[in-house]
Amino acid sequence: MQNNLVFAGTPDFAAFHLQALIDSGHKPALVLTQPDRAAGRGRKLTPSPSKIVAENNAIPVFQPQKFDDDSKQYLAELPRPDLLIVVAYGLLLPPWVLDWAVHGAINVHASLLPRWRGAAPIQRAIAAGDTETGVAIMQMDSGLDTGDIWHEVRVPISGTTNAGQLHNTLQSVGAKALIETLPVIFSGQAKPKPQGKDGITYAKKLSKAEAQINWYENAANICRKIRAFNPVPIAHSQTSDGKRFRFYSAAPLHEQHKHTNGVVLREDKNGIIIACQDGGVCITELQEIGKKRLAVKDFLNGNSLSGCQFLSAHHAG
Repeated sequence: MQNNLVFAGTPDFAAFHLQALIDSGHKPALVLTQPDRAAGRGRKLTPSPSKIVAENNAIPVFQPQKFDDDSKQYLAELPRPDLLIVVAYGLLLPPWVLDWAVHGAINVHASLLPRWRGAAPIQRAIAAGDTETGVAIMQMDSGLDTGDIWHEVRVPISGTTNAGQLHNTLQSVGAKALIETLPVIFSGQAKPKPQGKDGITYAKKLSKAEAQINWYENAANICRKIRAFNPVPIAHSQTSDGKRFRFYSAAPLHEQHKHTNGVVLREDKNGIIIACQDGGVCITELQEIGKKRLAVKDFLNGNSLSGCQFLSAHHAG
């Protein structure tokens, strides 16, 4: 007999898990997702990726602005589900929602808990220089990602992986781990394990201000930030003459220099070298705002940044 599942999720990461559930014979009876949002130049109301998957598979959708008495009434009139599956939903779930299903609520979280609890675990892991992360399937409680762990899968982070690439790896790993965990939960033969008390860190939401590069940091930190903030919000910097650039890919160079941090030391088809605290940052892919995103060799066909001064975060206007 198929279990009665309800799914709560919003962005692409969630939609991937929802599609995997459907494809593996675990089609939810209901999908909770955030309300349609204005997007694009026309500010047209746009459904979430999870809503699109749900509607393509004839699954009813519920989109509360918040979990108030009306939401409670709506859910109370439905058959009680066996399990609520939460993946990047984005709204705080009150205790009565967490307790609604027979087996409570589980969450797919993109880190090895208790490291990187919170909103941006993928980006924070890369920015911190972690060499490993993973996915945790967690029984939800009232805390912020503090619940007991059903299943955990470890994933290495290479020195060139950006957040977009790691996101795609972790959603594939997470979907497989989720599907493997369901029979374990429903069998009643196992219990989740409490998280460790050591190594707790918090992955706070990304801010646009953080994406502005400070050339007084060391090369490794700057390059990790560039990888962590690709594809959003994209690390960027401004030259002293007001040109603004986004940086998509870079590598650290440890070499001595006596120049002001932020100065372009040299440029060739292999990269644009910008001075920083302990050497240089070799930019290999960039975009001048308002123009095309280009590999350095293509950018240098018609442009030069030789001698330019990039301003640091605390100096830029």
